[in-house]
Amino acid sequence: MAEIPSEPHAFVVLDGDLNAEWSERFAASTALAVDTEAMGLIHGRDRLCLVQICDDKDQVACIRIALGQSEAPRLKALMEAATIEKVFHFARFDVAALATGLGIRVNPIFCTKVGSRLARTYTPRHGLKDLVMELVGVELDKQAQSSDWGRVDELTDVQLAYAANDARYLLPARRQLEVMLRREGRWELAQSCFQCIPVMSDLDRFRFVNTFEH
Repeated sequence: MAEIPSEPHAFVVLDGDLNAEWSERFAASTALAVDTEAMGLIHGRDRLCLVQICDDKDQVACIRIALGQSEAPRLKALMEAATIEKVFHFARFDVAALATGLGIRVNPIFCTKVGSRLARTYTPRHGLKDLVMELVGVELDKQAQSSDWGRVDELTDVQLAYAANDARYLLPARRQLEVMLRREGRWELAQSCFQCIPVMSDLDRFRFVNTFEH
């Protein structure tokens, strides 16, 4: 376990799963920001390497997933807890990655990318960097986005900082999106979309494409 002392709030890197302390910390939350890093974008070929979680106190845990690892019991319990909303950006990918890699069925879900597409109809720019810049006022550094996440025992400080920041600003962005969605009368529609994400993720996992086309 390695602490990152340069961060202003609690930040920890854990191997394989949450420990008891961090599991208890996060279990007290009503919402958690979650992100994942993988070797690529194809489920089943490109393995899950890192899971990042952040709460509303800016406490971040990065969980390194070992080659061949297939379960993380404490992480699974947290991600499947019905009383905790899990907030992702492009949840469709992360939910599928967690199901494929660790057998986790995430629920309930808020996706800031879906929320952005429904609320920010005045722009075509729905990537995390643009979303966080507008709604939170923070410019994310995405230089480490395409890097080797499989070297989990040797991740650089730059990689860990990138991974943490991709989760760190999701909860503030989610709060702003809820305000916009309610204002525009699209909150219920957004909730219906979020409930569809596990199904979409399963279709991606099992390579069903164009399922709903004529």
